[in-house]
Amino acid sequence: MENISVQKRDFTVKAKKMRRLGMIPGNVFGKSLPESLSIQLEETTARRLIRQKREGSKLSLDLDGKIIPVQIKEKSFNPLNDEILHISFQALTTDEKVNSVIHILLANDKKLGGQLEKLLMEIPYASLPGDMIDTITIDADGLKTGVILTVKDIPELMSDKIELQVDTDEIVLRISERKQQTQAQPEE
Repeated sequence: MENISVQKRDFTVKAKKMRRLGMIPGNVFGKSLPESLSIQLEETTARRLIRQKREGSKLSLDLDGKIIPVQIKEKSFNPLNDEILHISFQALTTDEKVNSVIHILLANDKKLGGQLEKLLMEIPYASLPGDMIDTITIDADGLKTGVILTVKDIPELMSDKIELQVDTDEIVLRISERKQQTQAQPEE
């Protein structure tokens, strides 16, 4: 599990100025904490987090030498100027189930002979922190036209260690025939 250094937030500096100085505001919340913690982290660290991790990803925060296991709960950014506004983390405890999201990733999807429809690429679930799943990669190489992949077709999702918050018959992806563009031939 990745370890990220953070500091307690300096409230003498407003959030906008803090971002200009290279720091991003954030917070940590959870039942294991007596109250929500306001934090700040370096912008380079925050950018790496946004690039490499997703909502629901587990990591640990180092706050003044105290290690706090967390999951990324929410990332806010301004897409117009690519500015990171805020990152929220949820503190995890080993004996308490937490709600999260599994991200479905596809490998070799360029090799498909048919039209790929991605229908459910984020699957909500609950589990203990030790059983959390960040991503599941599905190898699309070899999937034929006509394949319909449902939640119950993915073995990792059928574990008794996670509680799915979707129906197991929901369609994750479907591969249909490519639609040919036909031009009507004028009749003679």
